[in-house]
Amino acid sequence: MKPLNRAQESVLLLVAGALYPLALAPLSLWPLTFFSISIFFWRLQQQPAKQLLFKAMVFGSGLFLSGVSWVYVSMYDHGSLSMPVAFVGTVIFCLFLAFVFALPFTLNALIPQNPLSLMLGLPAIWVIGEWIRSWLFTGFPWLYAGYSLTDHWLNGWAPIVGVLGLSYLVASGAAALTQLALRRKDSCLAPGPTITLALIASLVIGGYALQKIDWTTATDRTLSVVLIQPNIQQANRWSPSQRESILEQLSEQTEPYWGADIIIWPEGAIPALPAAVMEYLIEVDNLAKVNQTTLFTGIPTRDYHSRHIFNSMMGLGESRGQYDKTRLVPAGEYIPFEETLRGLNSFFDLPMSSFSSGASNQPLLSAKGHQIATAICYEIAYPNLVAKTTLGASMIMTVSNDAWFGDSMAPQQHMQMARMRAIENAKPLMRGTNNGITALVDYRGNIYQQLEQFTAGELEGVIRPRQGQTPFALFGSWPTVIAALLCCAVLILIRKLNRIKKT
Repeated sequence: MKPLNRAQESVLLLVAGALYPLALAPLSLWPLTFFSISIFFWRLQQQPAKQLLFKAMVFGSGLFLSGVSWVYVSMYDHGSLSMPVAFVGTVIFCLFLAFVFALPFTLNALIPQNPLSLMLGLPAIWVIGEWIRSWLFTGFPWLYAGYSLTDHWLNGWAPIVGVLGLSYLVASGAAALTQLALRRKDSCLAPGPTITLALIASLVIGGYALQKIDWTTATDRTLSVVLIQPNIQQANRWSPSQRESILEQLSEQTEPYWGADIIIWPEGAIPALPAAVMEYLIEVDNLAKVNQTTLFTGIPTRDYHSRHIFNSMMGLGESRGQYDKTRLVPAGEYIPFEETLRGLNSFFDLPMSSFSSGASNQPLLSAKGHQIATAICYEIAYPNLVAKTTLGASMIMTVSNDAWFGDSMAPQQHMQMARMRAIENAKPLMRGTNNGITALVDYRGNIYQQLEQFTAGELEGVIRPRQGQTPFALFGSWPTVIAALLCCAVLILIRKLNRIKKT
């Protein structure tokens, strides 16, 4: 094959990166992850650290410019930024993510450059990179390769290894395909096609067999659930002049369903602190009590001792309790370097952009004797965070306001991540949103009821709580992360020992 020049290689990597998000929701063309990552791994072999960083940056730029371009909608449509500023802001954000993505791949310069080492090392580096993106600067755990397997046989591994483990499988498959395509007959370290294909087949068959295992046990009775989707326009949500009409709409939509076991209003459904709407809250609370209903609503709350404001879910009626969001969205819910940025542009003065993080160990919300793991919006993207709360819970509740993202791919990506949390923990999931996607998801991650996006509506259904824990709920992503770190450490050590022997 004729060698590629720098421009050709850059275009190839940029296109390969741009194809990668098409394997995730909403298109879910899952083979593209293997194809995209295979091309990427192909171009990383026998390269010094600087070239590795550059090539990974190019691939990552295509990946994030294609996969999270919906940030532009938040900045331009709802952040009051001009079109050029929103465009530049989106590009800068995506390039920053590409840089964070690229940094771990410089490790490839430290491992042996033989086929077997690359088959082991590159997938480990990929997983280390995804793990870093889950916590660096509060984290942005988006576009993980494992989500491409949400509807594939291989998702049977998710209750054991989680989405990072699935990413490991995807990256390993891509690395194997790369080495098969480049296989040299004279290389004693090149894995044979028969062995490689047999390993891939065993993983796929194993995933299919694991899908048949019930890691958790269904409880005796189902609960009736109603999810309210008000479809409030983002521009009106925090307008004081719209507050009464919003509260009235919530009441009107809920009125026919008093008597359900659980009613859920979405994130920030009540657009005011409790003190400002206390009469309304008391009225709703009394209605829920009379009808023996538990109502959960999104509402901002304040701790009057610390003066901190939280993005919360509050229980009314038959349930008491409050959950405060612990993972906040930068610029949306809190402003990094607030003293410097606040006031520079209206984007940094959005309503409710001064939230504080909730405590790490909060009591679970409950309904009808069942504990509920709660995740508000962005939190559902964190596998370990959700796994930790599901240990004592029999179902998962997540609420969001995806109106920030308009008719982009973001709500579909967000829904896919929520479905993976249900699969990882083998617990049913209730997802209530302002304008979609509002849905009920079973413990295998299948959506069995859903409302149409961008409409006001009520989703009435049933959910069957489940008891027990999956291996992933018990151990989280740590076994996968530790395996990846150990793999890289061993390969780096082997290369150093080989160099010592040569000298």
